[in-house]
Amino acid sequence: MGLLQPLAAALSVFGSGQLRILAYHRVLTEPVEDFSFDLELVSAWAECFREQMIHLRKHFHPMRFDEVLAILQARRRLPANAVLVTFDDGYEDNHRVAFPILRDLDLSAMFFVATGHIDSGRPYLYDWLVHGLCVTKAGRVEIPELELDVPLPASLDGRRAVAAGVLDRVKALRESTQSILVRRIVAQLGVPVPDRDGGCRPMSWQNLREMRDGGMEIGSHGVHHRMLAKLPASLMKAELVESRRRMEVELGAPARVLSYPVGGHDAFDPEVIAAARAAGYEMACTYIAGTSRPGPHSQFALRRLPVERCMDQAWFEAVLAWPGLFIHRSRRRDASWIGSQPAAT
Repeated sequence: MGLLQPLAAALSVFGSGQLRILAYHRVLTEPVEDFSFDLELVSAWAECFREQMIHLRKHFHPMRFDEVLAILQARRRLPANAVLVTFDDGYEDNHRVAFPILRDLDLSAMFFVATGHIDSGRPYLYDWLVHGLCVTKAGRVEIPELELDVPLPASLDGRRAVAAGVLDRVKALRESTQSILVRRIVAQLGVPVPDRDGGCRPMSWQNLREMRDGGMEIGSHGVHHRMLAKLPASLMKAELVESRRRMEVELGAPARVLSYPVGGHDAFDPEVIAAARAAGYEMACTYIAGTSRPGPHSQFALRRLPVERCMDQAWFEAVLAWPGLFIHRSRRRDASWIGSQPAAT
């Protein structure tokens, strides 16, 4: 990868005005063999994350969202190689693992949190589902609503594959149906809701205050991590307004920036964007892979560069140097296991 930086520098003229936004979820200290939550949300291990941030600081122009907003309001161009670092969901390891690394390197990041989960000690709905499928003593799972009746493998890796496929199908449903269905599935599996489990708990408001005071930015991920475009208009607007209001109470200022929960093409639409503007947000991020040139028509649909734990340092550097060539086009998981499972008799 020794040639990457000279080549990237030579090409940077083409990136002037383009904004790279890195998207993380979780950073854990080290691989955990019996990890029973959604492994797909582990973006990096601690030492890998540190190496990534050192590279970012050395070769790019790290920025904060408030700096980007100030530049846009002044109608100036972004500097070449501008990069933002973001985290979605608000897991406790963001404070325990990622924050100290960022602080040590004098870097900032935006942490998008779902305010209804902060201080709750309980996992998100999707994590609860994955956990249930990974640890249940049941030998199979039957989900008529998804036309699934499949055996559960003995191995944790096998169960993770089943959980990933089930999760993709659940996310395609209406939001209200998702919540009811996940609760029914987990009840069927006989697994209680994890409470303050170290493997999957949200941050506290005190954690967020420490991070704010340590130079981090805090943004909105709604109240309950609900897919906004799948909600009735009144509930969708309440998610946007109440999240901002709670952050003002707890942190002293409302969120200026939003990250759409889940963030794919079906997670937001023109009605959601209009409601976000009306609620007072000034910018919003998707989870669609790519870079953006922020402006009136893109400021509420900013693309990001997902960081995955499978990336080595060379791949990470390539993603930053040439996003169009090396980014993950989507986070779609392999659902081939569904067709290969024997039908119920």
